[in-house]
Amino acid sequence: MENVKMLGALAGDIIGSVYEFANTKSTDFELFPVGATFTDDSVMTLAVAKWLLEDESRSPWGLIVAMQELGRRHPGAGYGGHFYRWLFAEEPQPYNSWGNGAGMRVSPVGLYAKTLDEALALAAVTASVSHNHPEGVKGAQAIAASVFLCKEGKSKQEIKSYVERTFGYNLSRTIAEIRPDYSFDVSCQGSVPEAIITFLEGNSFEEIIRLAISLGGDSDTIGCMAGAIAACRYEIPLYIAERCDKILTEDLREIKDAFIDSCAEDKLP
Repeated sequence: MENVKMLGALAGDIIGSVYEFANTKSTDFELFPVGATFTDDSVMTLAVAKWLLEDESRSPWGLIVAMQELGRRHPGAGYGGHFYRWLFAEEPQPYNSWGNGAGMRVSPVGLYAKTLDEALALAAVTASVSHNHPEGVKGAQAIAASVFLCKEGKSKQEIKSYVERTFGYNLSRTIAEIRPDYSFDVSCQGSVPEAIITFLEGNSFEEIIRLAISLGGDSDTIGCMAGAIAACRYEIPLYIAERCDKILTEDLREIKDAFIDSCAEDKLP
């Protein structure tokens, strides 16, 4: 099951990749059209997993090393301009970003953490090395907490109540209400709540991903965040899991599989 959970974020990213700049407002779309691929969302998600695997101290510098190493290995994955410069900087510094890059890469923390407090603390680290704006940190913590709570078997209402109470997001809107006027928004505050809402509203992994992509906007990142939560509650259809696994490169699959094995055996340092 951990394999499927870890693949949830990656599947949402891959399915959303083609629709990021060719938005659809329908749930009736091809899951894997020509050009479907992993993006920076998957690469950085796996960089966080790599950090958890290799850095016993869970240090910010250890995370930076993991992110730069994997990101530089996949330089064409679609990074934003500020982050691309950060990725190749000799002494990278946080740049006060509130972008949803903080939310899209954080899900391994929710899968790894043994307590909610640990998930929140580690999520803050994953955001603060680049996205240290309060909204960036909040977005990362909201996704990590949602993944953790879902993994722990909490109900959708419990997750909704916790996120609204703790982070102040309005999760009482519906996808039908949001979709008509929703446009491209790379902020945490303009995409993290929407991703969580798709999880709350959908009743299967595929339905949640289709709802997420149908909003339009930053489709791969919304799909990534929604998929990360959804896979903790719903089984990913085998054809989706197998197709996404094949799309990943060998080095990315190796990190994913090593993280899965370590989580399953509780061997993470």
